[in-house]
Amino acid sequence: MDRRGKGEERGKKQVEEREKGNVDEDDGYKKRSLEQVFMDIEVVPSWRKQITVRAMVTSFVLSVVFNFIVCKLNLTTGIIPSLNVAAGLLGFAMIKSWTALLHKLGGTASYLLGMSTRVAAQADAGNTPVNVKNLSLGWMIGFLFVVSFVGLFSIVPLRKLMILKYKLAYPSGTATAYLINSFHTPKGAKLAKFYFDFSSTYVGVGMICPYMINISLLIGAVFSWGIMWPLIEHKKGYWYSAEVSENSLHGIQGYRVFLAIAMMLGDGLFQFVYMIIMTSFDYIAHRSEEIKYIEQSSNAKIKSFDEQRRTEYFLKDQISNSFAIIGYLILAGISIIALPLIFHPLRWDHVMVAYLIAPILAFCNSYGSGLTDWSLANNYGKLAILIFSGWVGLERGGVLAGLAACGVMMSIVSTSSDLMQDFKTGYLTLASPRSMFFSQVYGTAIGCFTSPLIFWFFYKAYAVGDPTGSYPAPYGLMYRGIALLGVEGFSALPKNCVKLAIAFFMAALVINIAREILRHCETQYRIYGFIPSPMCMAIPFYLGPYFVIDMCIGSLILFIWEKKNKQKAKEFAPAIASGLICGESLWGVPAAVLSLAGVEAPICMKFLSSSTNKKVDTFLGS
Repeated sequence: MDRRGKGEERGKKQVEEREKGNVDEDDGYKKRSLEQVFMDIEVVPSWRKQITVRAMVTSFVLSVVFNFIVCKLNLTTGIIPSLNVAAGLLGFAMIKSWTALLHKLGGTASYLLGMSTRVAAQADAGNTPVNVKNLSLGWMIGFLFVVSFVGLFSIVPLRKLMILKYKLAYPSGTATAYLINSFHTPKGAKLAKFYFDFSSTYVGVGMICPYMINISLLIGAVFSWGIMWPLIEHKKGYWYSAEVSENSLHGIQGYRVFLAIAMMLGDGLFQFVYMIIMTSFDYIAHRSEEIKYIEQSSNAKIKSFDEQRRTEYFLKDQISNSFAIIGYLILAGISIIALPLIFHPLRWDHVMVAYLIAPILAFCNSYGSGLTDWSLANNYGKLAILIFSGWVGLERGGVLAGLAACGVMMSIVSTSSDLMQDFKTGYLTLASPRSMFFSQVYGTAIGCFTSPLIFWFFYKAYAVGDPTGSYPAPYGLMYRGIALLGVEGFSALPKNCVKLAIAFFMAALVINIAREILRHCETQYRIYGFIPSPMCMAIPFYLGPYFVIDMCIGSLILFIWEKKNKQKAKEFAPAIASGLICGESLWGVPAAVLSLAGVEAPICMKFLSSSTNKKVDTFLGS
C-alpha cells in the first residue's frame, strides 16, 4: 500500500475513533482507557502461566526479609508499619503470594507468646500448668499448618459479592493495582503519571474511599472521642476503678473495645444475613449466582469499557463454591481432631463452634477492610479469647484455650481480608482469581515454616518476653491479660459496658434496616445515600480519631477537583491516591530497617499545648 493509501486508512480510523469518543477534538490525541491500551499490546495469559518459578522464588526471598523485620518490631514495640503494599510493589511480578506471611509473626508475638511460662510468670493469676504451654518449634509449625489455610476458603464464595456487587474500595489492593498497571503502561498512552511522596497514606485512602465512608468515620470519631469517652471518663471511680490503667479492659479501654466490636458485628451480621436472604430469593427465582453477575456485567450500571473487561476476566477463571465449601469443611474437620491434641483444654466442640462463627467474622472483617482499608482481625481475636476462656474456665485451662481460639480466629479473619484485597488487585490488573488464590496458598505454606523458624531464632537467642530486656514483646502479656479477664466472665467488665454494647449492636441493625427500607421505597432524592455506615463509625471508637482528618482531607481534595474538572479528577485521582499510599508504604521498609539498627532522628518535633509549653520552657530555663 502506498503512502496515500496509508494516509486514507489512518484518516478513516480517526473518524471511527472520533465517532466512538476516543479522540480529543482539541488536540487529536486518543483518549483511550487503560484496558483499551493493554488490549492492543498483550494477551492476558492463563492462570497457570501467571504463577511462575521466578515469582515463587522472589516471594520466598521477600518473605524471609520481611519476616525478620516484622518479628523484631513485634518483639520490641509491638507496632508494625504497613508493609503489605511495599512488599507487593517490590514483588509485583510474583502476584503477591507472600502476603499471608506478615500476619503469622504478629500472632506469634501475641497469643502464642502469651501461652509461654515467661509471660505467665509476669501475670497476677493463672500461672498454673493447665494454663501454660511451653513453646516448641514442632507444635507451632503444626498449629499454623492446621489453622492458616482455612481463612482462604472461608471468603472465596463471597468474592463476587464484595468486588462486583458491593464494589468495595479495598484501598491497598486498588493502590497496588494502579501502580502495577502504571509500570506496564506503554509510552504515549494518555494515563496519569505521578511521583512517590512520603505524605500520609490516609490522604490517599480518603481519595479512594467514597465520601460517605469518610464522613461516617468523622461522625464516629466526633461522637466517641468528643462526646462519649469524656462522659464515661467522668464516671471514673463509679463505673470503673480509678486505679486501673487507661489500657486495661477493666477501665475505659473496655468500653472502647467492646462498643466498637458490638457495632461492627451488628453491621457485619446484617450484611451477612441480608446477603443470604437476597441470594435465596435469586435461587428461588431460578437465577443462579453466575447468571446474575454476568447480567450485571453487561447492564446499564456498568458503563466503562474497563469495568466490562475486568468483570469478564474476573468471572473467567472461577473457583467453584463447592470447592471452597468442601475445602473449608475438610480443613475444619482436621482442626477439630488436631487442635485438642495440641491444646488439651480445647475440646472438639469448642473448635467446631469456632469454625461455625469464623466465616461470619471473616465476612465482617473483609467488609470493613473493603470500606476503609482497616483489618481489625486482632479485635475479633480478642472477642474469641473472651468467649472461649470464659467457656472453659480458669481451673480447666481457660487461659490457654482462649489464646488458642484467638489464634484460630485471627488466622481465619486476617487471611480472608488479605485474600479479598488480592482479589481486588487481581480484578484491576486482569490477574486470574485462581492465580491469586493459589499464590496465597503458596505464601501461607511458606509462612507456616519461616515465621516459627525466625521467631524461634529470637526466642532462643534473646530473653523474649522479659519486660526489662531488649525484646519485651508487650502484646504477649496483654493478650494473656485479656484471657485472664475472660475466665472471670463478662461480669468483670466495667459497669454498664455490656448494656452499652448491646445498645450499639441494636443501633447498627436499626441504621442498616432504615437504609434498606429507604433504598427500596424512595428513588428520587436517594436519602439512603446520606445515612452513615455503622461499621465505619465504629472503627475510630477503638483506633482513635488521628487518621480520620487525613482521610477527610483526601475527600475534600477530590471534591474540589471534581468541581473544577470532573473528567480529569476521574482519570488522575486514583493514580495520585495510589502514589500517596504506596509512597508512604515504601518508606516503611527503610524506616523499619533504621529502627532495627537503633537509628534515631537528629531532630524531634512535637506540638504542645500552651500550658505544657510554659512548663517545658520553665524547666529548660532552670
